[in-house]
This record gives sequence, structure tokens and C-alpha cells, in this order.
Amino acid sequence: MKATIPIEEIIAGGGGEAKGTQRLRRGLQAKGWETVTFTVEKRINGVRREAVSHKMDHVKAFGLPDGTIGTVAMEIEWNNKDPFYDRDLENFKRLHADGAISVGIIVTRGRSLHENMKAMVGRFFDERKIQTFDDLERWGYNPTSAQRKAIEKRVSRPKDPLTFREAFVSKFVSDKFGEATTHWRKLEDRVQRGVGNPCPLLLIGLPDSIVTFGEREEELEAIIAEAQQETEQSD
Repeated sequence: MKATIPIEEIIAGGGGEAKGTQRLRRGLQAKGWETVTFTVEKRINGVRREAVSHKMDHVKAFGLPDGTIGTVAMEIEWNNKDPFYDRDLENFKRLHADGAISVGIIVTRGRSLHENMKAMVGRFFDERKIQTFDDLERWGYNPTSAQRKAIEKRVSRPKDPLTFREAFVSKFVSDKFGEATTHWRKLEDRVQRGVGNPCPLLLIGLPDSIVTFGEREEELEAIIAEAQQETEQSD
């Protein structure tokens, strides 16, 4: 299962879940990874006293060489607020302690993908010759009035004004893929502190090499049209 994300999809990206994440979810479902809600109950003398539920987006059981069954749970955190890592890791910890899962997996933005986002958005600007807000609209991105004002302010300020490209790239990346979102360093920090321990973990950081450039415009029409539709629905 090969994961790729056209840079235009990152730029257009309307509301809701990222299209790349949706494709990954569909691919996992096709391979037998199912959404499962685990319910752990506490009983006293056969009477149910309390129950706690943990919903896992992707779960699959595997047969082991010794004849037992191992259950793996996976969560995808492409671009959430970083406290979602705490939720995922604590759920893995509890479910592993209760014998419900054997391993927990988190898929997220890798270090290179997060750190090179500005360079990739800048490359998109250069290759598509973006110079104005109107140029951006044809690629499915229409900034809010607050974003427009912030960018225009940086471009028109008397001291050290930025180019439109510099102002947009900085504002876009900080708003959409900022330090407080889910990316490799935030996940690594939590794991090093022992969050989720002792559940065995497999951590997958998607690299910047999954982002593709130079897609033909006719192949991007569906991406752009869908992003524009989502933007209109959210207004």
C-alpha cells in the first residue's frame, strides 16, 4: 500500500479529515483493519458496577506461531492537536494491561515532513507561479478574511516587508501545521516520558518523500473541486 499526497492536496485541503488520511483508512479497511470499541467491565459478585469503553479506529488480529492470537490497534494522527497522542497512548496502555491488545501503532507526520513543510509549500508557489490570492483560488484555497489581513499586513508593513510568497507560506504553515499539532517530535517526547508504557509500540512517521509535485492539472480537478465544495459548506 503506497502512500502519496499531491502538494496541491495539502494546499487545497478543505474542512474535515485530510484526503490522504481517508485513502489510508480505506486501504487499511480493505486489508481487514476494522473499527472496534473495546468495553472493559468491572463486576462485583456478578453485578456490573462500571464499564469503560475505548474506540480504536483500526484493529486487526493476527495468528502467532505458538497458536495464540495477537491483536494490534492503530491510530492515524495526521494533523490533530497534539494532546490526541495522550489519549491514544493511554488507551493503548489500558487495553494492553487488560489483555485486549498486544501492540499499539501510531501513524503521524514524520520529522522531515513536519520540518520541511514550509520548503514544500514554497516550492509549490514557485512551480505554479503563485503571486496573488486570485492565483491561489484556482488551486482550491481561499483564505479567511483574518488570514488575508495578516498576510497583507506583513506584505505592506513599512519595515522589513515580506513578499507575498514569504508571508503566505509562513502564515499558512503556522496556522495549519503548527508546533502544537501532531508531529513526530511531540510523539517522541511523550514516549520518552513513558506515556503508554508498558504497551509495546510501533511508531510510524510519514516522511516528506510522500509529497508529490508536478501532477497534471486535469488530474487535480477532483481534489480542487472537493476542497472548494467543503469550503463553501463550512462558510
